[in-house]
Amino acid sequence: MTARVLLPWTDLAVPAELEAAYYDGSGAPPEGLDGIEFYVLPYDSGPEPPKLIPRLPSLKAVQALSAGVDNLLPLIPEGVQLANGRGLHDLSVAEHTLALILAAQHDLPRWFRQQPEGSWAREHTRSLADCRVLLVGYGSIGKAIERYLVAGEAEVVRVASRAREGVHSIDELPELLPGADIVVLVLPDTPGTRGLLGSRELAALPQDALVVNVGRGTAIDTEALTTAVAEGRVRAALDVLDPEPLPSEHPLWTLPGAIITPHVAGGSASFYPRAKRLVEQQLVRFAKGETLANLVG
Repeated sequence: MTARVLLPWTDLAVPAELEAAYYDGSGAPPEGLDGIEFYVLPYDSGPEPPKLIPRLPSLKAVQALSAGVDNLLPLIPEGVQLANGRGLHDLSVAEHTLALILAAQHDLPRWFRQQPEGSWAREHTRSLADCRVLLVGYGSIGKAIERYLVAGEAEVVRVASRAREGVHSIDELPELLPGADIVVLVLPDTPGTRGLLGSRELAALPQDALVVNVGRGTAIDTEALTTAVAEGRVRAALDVLDPEPLPSEHPLWTLPGAIITPHVAGGSASFYPRAKRLVEQQLVRFAKGETLANLVG
């Protein structure tokens, strides 16, 4: 019997052993999905596509195109495999992280504001070179970020959930924060990471330190960060926030020490060809009954 798969794109190479249906996350899903065995979730299409998972009685495997899948775990039925998009976003997020750091260190928003006025007011800025950067979250994305930081001649201090050779434990943050010029967070949303940087941790940072978050917004206490930025104690460059979207009236939007992008780091042009290649490889594995790559748990 031909196995049925539910895919987000119609230009994928689908093995002859599989029958494909398509759902890109917009509008209502197609009818007659009872036989779907493999579901590739659309990327960055809102909360509705994951809600379809419990409604697929024949489901055997789910492929997410995001690296973090914590929000999906409660939806995955027992016995259903879950694979993530590990590696798809590494370079995109690393590039965006570097862009945020350089924009903050070189005060690019200031110069952008001056441009329409034709103003040539000048001042020397900070730099990335010779900064001490705490890289908190040392997975594949963290390693990609590190390559850019090292190329910029920054000193990188690696921090992960567990200590190992060359990597500090996250429990050591209280000792590491006072010596950091820049803190980069690349963390998932877990009970152990929520509120990792609160009032106490932000107060431990040196004056004018930069906090960068490209992981999950819940790692930072947003109100504590807003207060610290408003007081001029720290600066922030954020692609993720808590909550998302950040309410339009929130004061963090207009603080001069904050740069905000709307959770776009992982979705640059490099994502799609990499994601397409992964999905096509996974379809071949599924058709042959082989173990999927990037399985979670």
